[in-house]
Amino acid sequence: MIKKLLPLLLALIGLGAGIGGGLMLRPAPQEVVEINPCGDLPTTTAEHDAKDEHGEEDPEHAAFEYVKLNNQFVIPDLENGRVVSMVVLSLSLEARTGSRESIYAREPKLRDVFLQVMFDHANTGGFKGDFTDSVTMNALRHALLEAAQTTLGPEINDVLVIDIVRQDVG
Repeated sequence: MIKKLLPLLLALIGLGAGIGGGLMLRPAPQEVVEINPCGDLPTTTAEHDAKDEHGEEDPEHAAFEYVKLNNQFVIPDLENGRVVSMVVLSLSLEARTGSRESIYAREPKLRDVFLQVMFDHANTGGFKGDFTDSVTMNALRHALLEAAQTTLGPEINDVLVIDIVRQDVG
């Protein structure tokens, strides 16, 4: 009887020690400092018209356009160092009218920042299980919006997830 319980007991102890060690050795979150070498973008006439007399954004008069990013994002979902699924996303930006060219000019930087946000989301389990539930998707959208506004400034109003697909591997 003890011969049958001993391997089970050792497996449970090993599992608990592994989980505890992983939690204790997890790296601390790193602070990200964004440096904008281009400086602030000048205010355009359309941006000026969208503000009220106090300089605050007037949502009723703000004009937006939708800027679809050229390529999809492909994010691997890892488990124990192995790829278990691939997630493919297509994104569009809701931006102030007239900002399309400046967005496309900075798209490589924006894609890099978005990929980092999505890798972080994947590493915290955001693409596992019911990954399309509203809480998970809202967290991803908020993180992407924050990254877009940090990179491109206040001309970005929203980030829209146009398509999302997860393909399990194996």
